[in-house]
Amino acid sequence: MGFNDTMKALSDPTRREILDLLKKESMTAGEIGENFDMTGATISHHLSQLKKAGLISESREKNFIRYSLNASVLEEVLMWISSFQGGDK
Repeated sequence: MGFNDTMKALSDPTRREILDLLKKESMTAGEIGENFDMTGATISHHLSQLKKAGLISESREKNFIRYSLNASVLEEVLMWISSFQGGDK
């Protein structure tokens, strides 16, 4: 996981929408996919990119994988962005 991976993942509107869904509750890939008009393979690709960036984590629950938001990475990005507010010019 690197900063570039995180910013690349956040630059995609579909991935931001997935993060918004996961903000409310953990979900399976199928549950996430129900909110989009795209193939399961495309959803899987987006989940893979979010996982690579460390923005989501996965856990096994019986025969399913549940995806959850990893807020700590988002907090790090927000702290970095906020370091540019105000201050000396």
